[in-house]
Amino acid sequence: MSESRVPESRVPASRVGVWLIGARGSVATTVVAGCAAMTAGLHPPTGMVTETDLFSGSGLPPLSSLVFGGHDTEDCPLPKRAEVLAAGGVMPHGLPTAVGAELAAADREIRPGGPLPGDTRDTEELVAAFAADMRDFVRRHGLARAVVVNVASTEPAPAGTELPPSSLYAAAALRAGCPYVNFTPSTGLHHPALASAAASSGLPYAGRDGKTGQTLLRSVLGPMFAQRALAVRAWSGTNLLGGGDGAALSDPAAAAAKNAGKERVLADTLAAVPEGEVHIDDVPALGDWKTAWDHIAFDGFLGTRMVLQTTWQGCDSALAAPLVLDLARLVARAHETGLSGPLRELGFYFKDPVGDGPSALAEQYAELAEFAGRLAASGGREPRESRGLSEERR
Repeated sequence: MSESRVPESRVPASRVGVWLIGARGSVATTVVAGCAAMTAGLHPPTGMVTETDLFSGSGLPPLSSLVFGGHDTEDCPLPKRAEVLAAGGVMPHGLPTAVGAELAAADREIRPGGPLPGDTRDTEELVAAFAADMRDFVRRHGLARAVVVNVASTEPAPAGTELPPSSLYAAAALRAGCPYVNFTPSTGLHHPALASAAASSGLPYAGRDGKTGQTLLRSVLGPMFAQRALAVRAWSGTNLLGGGDGAALSDPAAAAAKNAGKERVLADTLAAVPEGEVHIDDVPALGDWKTAWDHIAFDGFLGTRMVLQTTWQGCDSALAAPLVLDLARLVARAHETGLSGPLRELGFYFKDPVGDGPSALAEQYAELAEFAGRLAASGGREPRESRGLSEERR
């Protein structure tokens, strides 16, 4: 991979909003603190693909142009949340103080989410309220556009026709004229009731479920076995994690939604699903750290039986945050150039990507590189039709 570029420090002429669903969670807090740290030159953009030479001419909004806000049902302020993360080793100890002003500014832009217990608002009222918050954010800051990114805890797949919270926020994004990214395995725009609205919105969207660890390895190793004509007999895995995601995934229904994307990668790259499954265990003591272990049984020449085992230990928030920033910039740029509908070119970032794209990481990276070239070729001016639509919805 090419050497990372130094982030731009100048104040841009136009600013872009990043509206985070789950805005006071670990991932969102790391996104805001990390963006501020890179803009100030305190840390390099490690893990950000959009800060490599591949995207040097693609016209992406600079990190210094991003303005943060969002929805959450929690009330812990971002500066306090950042201190907790620093104490747990997720970010450097001095960083919450160094970027305290930026964290406080983002926290002032967080609005109450829902529905909360006892909330009497119906679906229409909730969607209207969320959309109004998003439009107000764009208006008050004079933003060129805002991208809504879901980084909330995983929810179970819906059992009926009622819109789950993730889909309420997705519907609000469409109504507010905001491009949408689902970084979680929750339903979001995948709900059948939103299909028509998504198709007619003229907005780009991407998702779902960010590919940060175990599935990232699977998207590399699965094609390796297939290309070397090695027969995979079984592929089992275990995830140990804490924090909010660990608690959410202790619900078997939520864990099933999470595992669906992991299984899809193997099915697509191996042309069949091997024996075995993934177990997810909530270990609160781990906090934002996770361990993912895979046991792969395969046959070699003359039926020789062999095993590959992998162990991935990492910090979920630190793995996810640079990808969230990448996606916000890429989808904002796609919207600026007039693109709409599912962005299959961003499958590189997801376990269960929208659109009909490849599942192997190398092929996904090739599509991403081609997308970077298309963005560069489109120039820096927004198509007139897209400008008018944006102004009308604003």
